[in-house]
Amino acid sequence: MDDAFNVTFITLGGYAEMGKYRFLYFVIMFTVYILTICFNCTILYLISIHKNLHEPMYIFIAALLLNSIVYNSAMYPKLLSDFLSDRPMISYSTCLFQYFVFYTLSASDFFLLAAMSYDRYVAICKPLRYPTIMRKSTVRFILVLAWLVPACEMAISVTLVTMSKLCHLTLRAAFCNNSVYKLFCESSAALAVFDVLALLNMALFPLLFILFTYTRILIVSYRSGRNVRTKAAQTCLPHLLVLFCFSSLCAYDIIVIQLGYNVHAMMTLQAFFYFPLLNPVIYGLKVKEISKHLKKLFFQAKVK
Repeated sequence: MDDAFNVTFITLGGYAEMGKYRFLYFVIMFTVYILTICFNCTILYLISIHKNLHEPMYIFIAALLLNSIVYNSAMYPKLLSDFLSDRPMISYSTCLFQYFVFYTLSASDFFLLAAMSYDRYVAICKPLRYPTIMRKSTVRFILVLAWLVPACEMAISVTLVTMSKLCHLTLRAAFCNNSVYKLFCESSAALAVFDVLALLNMALFPLLFILFTYTRILIVSYRSGRNVRTKAAQTCLPHLLVLFCFSSLCAYDIIVIQLGYNVHAMMTLQAFFYFPLLNPVIYGLKVKEISKHLKKLFFQAKVK
Protein backbone atom coordinates (compact mmCIF):
# COMPACT_ATOMS: atom_id res chain seq x y z
CA MET A 1 0.00 0.00 0.00
CA ASP A 2 1.31 3.42 -0.99
CA ASP A 3 0.10 5.70 1.81
CA ALA A 4 1.13 8.91 0.05
CA PHE A 5 -1.37 8.38 -2.73
CA ASN A 6 -3.57 5.72 -1.07
CA VAL A 7 -2.94 3.30 -3.94
CA THR A 8 -2.77 -0.45 -3.42
CA PHE A 9 -0.12 -2.23 -5.46
CA ILE A 10 -0.22 -5.94 -6.29
CA THR A 11 2.96 -7.94 -6.85
CA LEU A 12 2.69 -10.19 -9.91
CA GLY A 13 4.29 -13.43 -8.78
CA GLY A 14 3.72 -15.24 -12.06
CA TYR A 15 6.95 -13.88 -13.52
CA ALA A 16 9.17 -15.45 -10.87
CA GLU A 17 9.00 -18.90 -12.49
CA MET A 18 10.43 -17.54 -15.75
CA GLY A 19 13.78 -16.72 -14.17
CA LYS A 20 16.55 -16.09 -16.68
CA TYR A 21 14.18 -16.74 -19.61
CA ARG A 22 12.17 -13.56 -19.05
CA PHE A 23 13.99 -11.62 -21.76
CA LEU A 24 13.39 -14.47 -24.20
CA TYR A 25 9.71 -14.37 -23.32
CA PHE A 26 9.76 -10.61 -23.88
CA VAL A 27 11.17 -11.04 -27.41
CA ILE A 28 8.66 -13.77 -28.26
CA MET A 29 5.66 -11.89 -26.87
CA PHE A 30 6.72 -8.61 -28.49
CA THR A 31 6.99 -10.37 -31.84
CA VAL A 32 3.58 -11.96 -31.35
CA TYR A 33 2.13 -8.57 -30.41
CA ILE A 34 3.46 -6.86 -33.57
CA LEU A 35 2.33 -9.72 -35.81
CA THR A 36 -1.11 -9.78 -34.21
CA ILE A 37 -1.66 -6.06 -34.72
CA CYS A 38 -0.36 -6.20 -38.32
CA PHE A 39 -2.38 -9.27 -39.30
CA ASN A 40 -5.61 -8.04 -37.73
CA CYS A 41 -5.24 -4.56 -39.21
CA THR A 42 -4.55 -6.03 -42.66
CA ILE A 43 -7.77 -8.07 -42.65
CA LEU A 44 -9.72 -5.10 -41.28
CA TYR A 45 -8.29 -2.92 -44.03
CA LEU A 46 -9.34 -5.40 -46.72
CA ILE A 47 -12.87 -5.65 -45.31
CA SER A 48 -13.20 -1.87 -45.13
CA ILE A 49 -12.07 -1.08 -48.71
CA HIS A 50 -13.80 -3.86 -50.64
CA LYS A 51 -17.55 -3.43 -51.06
CA ASN A 52 -18.17 -7.13 -51.65
CA LEU A 53 -16.93 -7.68 -48.07
CA HIS A 54 -19.48 -5.25 -46.63
CA GLU A 55 -21.78 -8.14 -45.78
CA PRO A 56 -22.90 -9.27 -42.30
CA MET A 57 -20.51 -12.24 -42.11
CA TYR A 58 -17.46 -10.09 -42.87
CA ILE A 59 -18.67 -7.28 -40.60
CA PHE A 60 -18.86 -9.75 -37.71
CA ILE A 61 -15.39 -11.01 -38.58
CA ALA A 62 -14.15 -7.41 -38.57
CA ALA A 63 -15.73 -6.87 -35.14
CA LEU A 64 -14.02 -10.01 -33.82
CA LEU A 65 -10.65 -8.83 -35.14
CA LEU A 66 -11.25 -5.36 -33.69
CA ASN A 67 -11.78 -7.03 -30.32
CA SER A 68 -8.38 -8.66 -30.70
CA ILE A 69 -6.70 -5.32 -31.44
CA VAL A 70 -8.31 -3.62 -28.42
CA TYR A 71 -7.54 -6.62 -26.23
CA ASN A 72 -3.86 -6.71 -27.18
CA SER A 73 -3.47 -2.94 -26.99
CA ALA A 74 -4.90 -2.95 -23.48
CA MET A 75 -2.97 -5.96 -22.17
CA TYR A 76 0.38 -6.23 -23.96
CA PRO A 77 2.13 -2.93 -23.02
CA LYS A 78 1.89 -3.68 -19.31
CA LEU A 79 2.78 -7.33 -19.88
CA LEU A 80 5.90 -6.47 -21.88
CA SER A 81 7.11 -3.93 -19.32
CA ASP A 82 6.70 -6.52 -16.56
CA PHE A 83 8.97 -8.96 -18.40
CA LEU A 84 11.79 -6.44 -18.01
CA SER A 85 10.96 -5.39 -14.45
CA ASP A 86 12.89 -6.72 -11.45
CA ARG A 87 9.73 -6.66 -9.37
CA PRO A 88 6.59 -6.67 -11.53
CA MET A 89 3.77 -4.80 -9.81
CA ILE A 90 0.39 -3.40 -10.77
CA SER A 91 -1.97 -1.01 -9.04
CA TYR A 92 -5.20 -2.61 -7.88
CA SER A 93 -7.26 -0.25 -10.07
CA THR A 94 -5.23 -1.20 -13.16
CA CYS A 95 -5.57 -4.85 -12.18
CA LEU A 96 -9.36 -4.48 -12.11
CA PHE A 97 -9.21 -2.74 -15.50
CA GLN A 98 -7.32 -5.73 -16.94
CA TYR A 99 -9.90 -8.05 -15.36
CA PHE A 100 -12.73 -6.02 -16.92
CA VAL A 101 -11.16 -5.87 -20.40
CA PHE A 102 -10.15 -9.53 -20.36
CA TYR A 103 -13.62 -10.91 -19.62
CA THR A 104 -15.66 -8.23 -21.42
CA LEU A 105 -13.91 -8.85 -24.73
CA SER A 106 -13.89 -12.62 -24.18
CA ALA A 107 -17.65 -12.59 -23.64
CA SER A 108 -18.07 -10.25 -26.61
CA ASP A 109 -16.24 -12.81 -28.76
CA PHE A 110 -18.81 -15.45 -27.77
CA PHE A 111 -21.66 -13.11 -28.74
CA LEU A 112 -19.99 -12.34 -32.07
CA LEU A 113 -19.40 -16.03 -32.79
CA ALA A 114 -23.07 -16.63 -32.01
CA ALA A 115 -23.98 -13.82 -34.43
CA MET A 116 -21.80 -15.44 -37.11
CA SER A 117 -23.49 -18.80 -36.60
CA TYR A 118 -26.93 -17.19 -36.91
CA ASP A 119 -25.83 -15.37 -40.06
CA ARG A 120 -24.64 -18.63 -41.62
CA TYR A 121 -27.84 -20.38 -40.51
CA VAL A 122 -30.01 -17.80 -42.29
CA ALA A 123 -27.75 -17.77 -45.38
CA ILE A 124 -27.79 -21.56 -45.79
CA CYS A 125 -31.14 -22.61 -44.33
CA LYS A 126 -33.24 -19.57 -45.36
CA PRO A 127 -31.40 -18.06 -48.34
CA LEU A 128 -34.46 -16.34 -49.85
CA ARG A 129 -35.18 -14.47 -46.61
CA TYR A 130 -31.56 -13.55 -45.93
CA PRO A 131 -31.73 -9.93 -47.26
CA THR A 132 -34.82 -9.16 -45.16
CA ILE A 133 -33.55 -10.82 -41.96
CA MET A 134 -29.91 -9.70 -41.97
CA ARG A 135 -30.49 -6.01 -42.66
CA LYS A 136 -27.98 -3.31 -41.75
CA SER A 137 -30.12 -2.25 -38.78
CA THR A 138 -30.16 -5.83 -37.51
CA VAL A 139 -26.38 -6.11 -37.82
CA ARG A 140 -25.88 -2.82 -35.96
CA PHE A 141 -28.24 -3.95 -33.20
CA ILE A 142 -26.36 -7.25 -32.80
CA LEU A 143 -23.00 -5.46 -32.63
CA VAL A 144 -24.26 -3.07 -29.95
CA LEU A 145 -25.56 -6.00 -27.89
CA ALA A 146 -22.32 -7.95 -28.39
CA TRP A 147 -20.31 -5.14 -26.78
CA LEU A 148 -22.80 -3.54 -24.40
CA VAL A 149 -24.18 -6.61 -22.61
CA PRO A 150 -20.76 -8.03 -21.59
CA ALA A 151 -19.54 -4.56 -20.56
CA CYS A 152 -22.55 -4.01 -18.29
CA GLU A 153 -22.30 -7.46 -16.71
CA MET A 154 -18.57 -7.13 -16.11
CA ALA A 155 -19.10 -3.67 -14.63
CA ILE A 156 -21.34 -5.32 -12.03
CA SER A 157 -18.71 -8.01 -11.45
CA VAL A 158 -15.97 -5.41 -10.92
CA THR A 159 -18.24 -3.57 -8.47
CA LEU A 160 -18.69 -6.78 -6.47
CA VAL A 161 -14.94 -7.41 -6.57
CA THR A 162 -14.20 -3.96 -5.14
CA MET A 163 -16.49 -4.78 -2.21
CA SER A 164 -14.28 -7.74 -1.22
CA LYS A 165 -11.53 -7.12 1.30
CA LEU A 166 -7.92 -7.78 0.28
CA CYS A 167 -5.73 -9.88 2.57
CA HIS A 168 -2.98 -10.74 0.09
CA LEU A 169 -0.94 -8.47 -2.16
CA THR A 170 0.83 -11.11 -4.26
CA LEU A 171 -1.01 -12.41 -7.30
CA ARG A 172 0.11 -15.80 -8.52
CA ALA A 173 -0.32 -14.89 -12.17
CA ALA A 174 1.23 -12.76 -14.91
CA PHE A 175 -1.85 -10.59 -15.36
CA CYS A 176 -5.25 -10.09 -13.73
CA ASN A 177 -7.97 -12.57 -14.57
CA ASN A 178 -10.06 -14.71 -12.19
CA SER A 179 -6.91 -15.31 -10.13
CA VAL A 180 -7.66 -11.98 -8.37
CA TYR A 181 -10.13 -13.95 -6.22
CA LYS A 182 -7.12 -15.48 -4.47
CA LEU A 183 -6.32 -12.03 -3.04
CA PHE A 184 -9.52 -11.84 -1.00
CA CYS A 185 -9.70 -12.57 2.70
CA GLU A 186 -12.73 -14.76 2.13
CA SER A 187 -14.82 -15.79 -0.84
CA SER A 188 -17.82 -13.66 -1.71
CA ALA A 189 -21.13 -15.53 -2.00
CA ALA A 190 -22.67 -12.70 -4.04
CA LEU A 191 -19.73 -12.69 -6.45
CA ALA A 192 -19.84 -16.48 -6.79
CA VAL A 193 -23.56 -16.45 -7.63
CA PHE A 194 -23.16 -13.58 -10.08
CA ASP A 195 -20.20 -15.30 -11.77
CA VAL A 196 -22.31 -18.41 -12.35
CA LEU A 197 -25.12 -16.33 -13.87
CA ALA A 198 -22.64 -14.36 -15.98
CA LEU A 199 -20.99 -17.57 -17.16
CA LEU A 200 -24.37 -18.91 -18.26
CA ASN A 201 -25.40 -15.68 -19.96
CA MET A 202 -22.09 -14.71 -21.60
CA ALA A 203 -20.63 -18.09 -22.50
CA LEU A 204 -22.84 -21.16 -22.06
CA PHE A 205 -26.06 -19.83 -23.63
CA PRO A 206 -24.23 -18.37 -26.68
CA LEU A 207 -22.32 -21.65 -27.02
CA LEU A 208 -25.53 -23.71 -26.92
CA PHE A 209 -27.08 -21.36 -29.50
CA ILE A 210 -24.03 -21.81 -31.73
CA LEU A 211 -24.22 -25.59 -31.45
CA PHE A 212 -27.94 -25.50 -32.25
CA THR A 213 -27.50 -23.35 -35.37
CA TYR A 214 -24.60 -25.40 -36.71
CA THR A 215 -26.53 -28.60 -36.07
CA ARG A 216 -29.39 -27.20 -38.13
CA ILE A 217 -26.92 -26.19 -40.86
CA LEU A 218 -25.45 -29.70 -40.83
CA ILE A 219 -28.90 -31.29 -41.16
CA VAL A 220 -29.99 -28.98 -44.00
CA SER A 221 -26.65 -29.42 -45.80
CA TYR A 222 -26.86 -33.20 -45.52
CA ARG A 223 -30.35 -33.19 -47.06
CA SER A 224 -29.40 -30.75 -49.83
CA GLY A 225 -27.20 -31.04 -52.88
CA ARG A 226 -23.44 -31.01 -53.16
CA ASN A 227 -23.27 -27.25 -53.82
CA VAL A 228 -25.00 -26.46 -50.53
CA ARG A 229 -22.71 -28.83 -48.63
CA THR A 230 -19.65 -27.22 -50.24
CA LYS A 231 -20.86 -23.71 -49.40
CA ALA A 232 -21.61 -24.73 -45.83
CA ALA A 233 -18.16 -26.27 -45.40
CA GLN A 234 -16.36 -23.26 -46.88
CA THR A 235 -18.16 -20.66 -44.77
CA CYS A 236 -18.67 -22.55 -41.51
CA LEU A 237 -15.33 -24.32 -41.06
CA PRO A 238 -13.32 -21.17 -40.13
CA HIS A 239 -15.93 -20.17 -37.55
CA LEU A 240 -15.95 -23.67 -36.07
CA LEU A 241 -12.15 -23.70 -35.82
CA VAL A 242 -12.14 -20.36 -34.01
CA LEU A 243 -15.02 -21.47 -31.77
CA PHE A 244 -13.27 -24.71 -30.79
CA CYS A 245 -10.00 -22.98 -29.94
CA PHE A 246 -11.65 -20.12 -28.07
CA SER A 247 -14.04 -22.35 -26.10
CA SER A 248 -11.16 -24.60 -25.05
CA LEU A 249 -9.17 -21.62 -23.77
CA CYS A 250 -12.14 -20.24 -21.85
CA ALA A 251 -12.79 -23.62 -20.26
CA TYR A 252 -9.12 -23.77 -19.34
CA ASP A 253 -9.25 -20.32 -17.70
CA ILE A 254 -12.23 -21.31 -15.56
CA ILE A 255 -10.88 -24.70 -14.48
CA VAL A 256 -7.14 -24.14 -14.13
CA ILE A 257 -7.42 -21.57 -11.32
CA GLN A 258 -8.08 -24.57 -9.08
CA LEU A 259 -4.82 -26.22 -10.20
CA GLY A 260 -1.14 -25.55 -9.57
CA TYR A 261 0.29 -22.03 -9.69
CA ASN A 262 3.19 -22.73 -12.05
CA VAL A 263 1.03 -24.35 -14.69
CA HIS A 264 -1.49 -21.51 -14.52
CA ALA A 265 0.89 -18.60 -14.97
CA MET A 266 2.86 -20.03 -17.88
CA MET A 267 0.03 -21.69 -19.78
CA THR A 268 -2.30 -18.70 -19.52
CA LEU A 269 0.31 -16.47 -21.14
CA GLN A 270 0.99 -18.85 -23.99
CA ALA A 271 -2.67 -19.66 -24.59
CA PHE A 272 -4.51 -16.35 -24.42
CA PHE A 273 -1.85 -14.11 -25.90
CA TYR A 274 -1.13 -16.31 -28.90
CA PHE A 275 -4.81 -16.88 -29.69
CA PRO A 276 -5.53 -13.38 -31.15
CA LEU A 277 -2.84 -14.14 -33.74
CA LEU A 278 -4.78 -17.24 -34.78
CA ASN A 279 -7.99 -15.40 -35.77
CA PRO A 280 -6.67 -13.38 -38.74
CA VAL A 281 -4.65 -16.39 -39.93
CA ILE A 282 -7.73 -18.64 -39.97
CA TYR A 283 -10.01 -16.07 -41.59
CA GLY A 284 -7.32 -14.87 -43.97
CA LEU A 285 -6.56 -18.36 -45.26
CA LYS A 286 -9.89 -20.17 -44.94
CA VAL A 287 -12.50 -17.55 -45.92
CA LYS A 288 -12.49 -17.56 -49.71
CA GLU A 289 -13.25 -13.88 -50.44
CA ILE A 290 -10.82 -12.57 -47.82
CA SER A 291 -8.13 -14.96 -48.98
CA LYS A 292 -8.61 -13.79 -52.58
CA HIS A 293 -8.18 -10.11 -51.68
CA LEU A 294 -5.26 -10.96 -49.42
CA LYS A 295 -3.43 -12.67 -52.28
CA LYS A 296 -4.06 -9.67 -54.55
CA LEU A 297 -2.71 -7.31 -51.90
CA PHE A 298 0.55 -9.23 -51.51
CA PHE A 299 0.88 -9.73 -55.24
CA GLN A 300 0.60 -5.97 -55.79
CA ALA A 301 3.14 -5.37 -53.04
CA LYS A 302 5.61 -7.74 -54.74
CA VAL A 303 5.09 -6.08 -58.13
CA LYS A 304 5.82 -2.64 -56.70
